[in-house]
Amino acid sequence: MVTTPHSGPVLSLEHAQKSFGAVHALEDGDIELFGGEVHGLVGENGAGKSTLVKILAGVHRPDGGRLVLDREEAIFDNTKQSQAAGIAIIFQEPTLFPDLSVAENIFVGMQPLKRFRRIDARRMRREAAAVFEQLGVRLDPDRLARGLSIADQQLVEIAKALTTNARVIVMDEPTAALATTEVERLFGIVEALRARGNAVLFVSHRLAEIFAICQRVTVMRDGRHVLTKPIDGLTIQSVIRAMVGRDMEALFPKVPAEPGRVILKVDRLTREGVFTDVSFDVRSGEIVALAGLVGAGRTEVARAIFGIDRWDAGSVEVDGRRLPPGSPTAAMAAGIGLVPEDRRQQGLV
Repeated sequence: MVTTPHSGPVLSLEHAQKSFGAVHALEDGDIELFGGEVHGLVGENGAGKSTLVKILAGVHRPDGGRLVLDREEAIFDNTKQSQAAGIAIIFQEPTLFPDLSVAENIFVGMQPLKRFRRIDARRMRREAAAVFEQLGVRLDPDRLARGLSIADQQLVEIAKALTTNARVIVMDEPTAALATTEVERLFGIVEALRARGNAVLFVSHRLAEIFAICQRVTVMRDGRHVLTKPIDGLTIQSVIRAMVGRDMEALFPKVPAEPGRVILKVDRLTREGVFTDVSFDVRSGEIVALAGLVGAGRTEVARAIFGIDRWDAGSVEVDGRRLPPGSPTAAMAAGIGLVPEDRRQQGLV
């Protein structure tokens, strides 16, 4: 359902420009955000979305144009000024302190104090629990942040934004690393934020999500604003056309291919209590999907193939050579690479 704002925009960015040397990352950035609205921001890679978000966050100061908050021009020289103005950014990969509790992460740098300037831990836990209740989710404020899923880490960041009374919440590719059930929960949280009167900017490449959760959408191309329209007046194809500047009969046309010889052979791979009797081949020139519900063991199979976890039975072969169990070194030497779910904690570049 499209809601029509009755007051002026909470935030507007007008004709923003930003260059890095000879690279014009943003040439004409325009966006208006209203309270009680979820606004989608889409565009191809390099369209200028990230630069626009970083201007709102105070990471970059624009070379031209202006930022207006509550009808007054604002200039941010750092992220603290942006946060103080009521803007919160929820990045794709949140950065929490792993050895602090959920409540301590929410209130880091703004801990409530009691007598003799001691941190009021009980109040932190109570207020964190109250925020989670408002959002309709369950998360233990006393739990350590270490080991939280990306979805729960994002939830902590959202709770942090609400405790600072943020009015504008920017979500930068929040669903990129989430499973379907986690996306559904996030949508419920976004709807709760909209109902509270927050202005939410939802940045995503997934157009189906934009049409599911947003009331309006802004399209960018080559660093420029292309259009802003209510979602009800658009289709996925019309948004794609605006993003790329031309009609596309097929987004990903299927190209006929003749698979070659078997490169990877997984035979009856078993890890007791985790997965059992998993077998498949991957040939040169083909893409094989490993699908299943959350908890089905997809990630665990990938970790075992790469050698992070030892398997109890079965075998993994690359080019006919059997790999030893539990050896990432051997897997990498054989030409296997792994892009994990949580790249920040589990991945190396």
